Amino acid sequence: MLDATTLSGGTATAVPAAPATELSLASELAVATPVGLTARCTRVLLSPWSRLSLLLVLLATAAASVLLFEPQRLLSNGWPPQLSGAAAAAVFAVAYGLCTVAFVPRPLLNLAAGALFGSQLGLGTALAGTVLGAGAAFGLGRILGQDALRPLLRARWLKAADGQLSRHGFRTMLMARLFPGVPFWAANYCAAVSRMGWMPFLLATALGSIPNTAAYAVAGARASAPTSPAFLIAMGFITLPALAGAVVAWRKRHHLRRR
Repeated sequence: MLDATTLSGGTATAVPAAPATELSLASELAVATPVGLTARCTRVLLSPWSRLSLLLVLLATAAASVLLFEPQRLLSNGWPPQLSGAAAAAVFAVAYGLCTVAFVPRPLLNLAAGALFGSQLGLGTALAGTVLGAGAAFGLGRILGQDALRPLLRARWLKAADGQLSRHGFRTMLMARLFPGVPFWAANYCAAVSRMGWMPFLLATALGSIPNTAAYAVAGARASAPTSPAFLIAMGFITLPALAGAVVAWRKRHHLRRR
């Protein structure tokens, strides 16, 4: 203890200063509490199940918006007259991609592309929209759904499908696009959950979608003349791959079950 002499001649005891280590520890605790809470909240928000929930909410909102506003009717019937040429094709491709993410059937969009832009430009525009929509769905599924869904792949047929996409991604996706038995959105999200790479997925989507998209674009462009040879040939190209895909799926179902 230190004694200090006061003006009256008495003594007063000086209180020792708090150690520097205690002050620093108190300040660290005061700062650590909100930082720790923020970190825990961040971990919860970025957890696999939180991201999957966000994906489901986004997809449900997109599907509800399509049911309410029917944007596919805008694509086919109410196209803005001020848009024409390359600008119209670019806007249509973006709208096409967004509509496929929202589960609008691609055949309707392909027919609209042919009816609006003709066979050749309609094919190019529809293919661009196909790749954009597939890439958007693949990215959403990969970022928001893969971590939560991969541990759930326990059934034999799910493991078999995942193995095919992970090991032979390009070939499997090419076949899925060529034969329209697999829904477009289902192939996108299944590939996103697998370990398939971006480039094989996009390249297989672009190449495999050409025949079917071309057939629908030609059918849309020639819809005013349903008895014309071009329209009939296009309908044949639409029907035959669908039948072939159904036969292949029927024969492959036993192979998937045995694996």
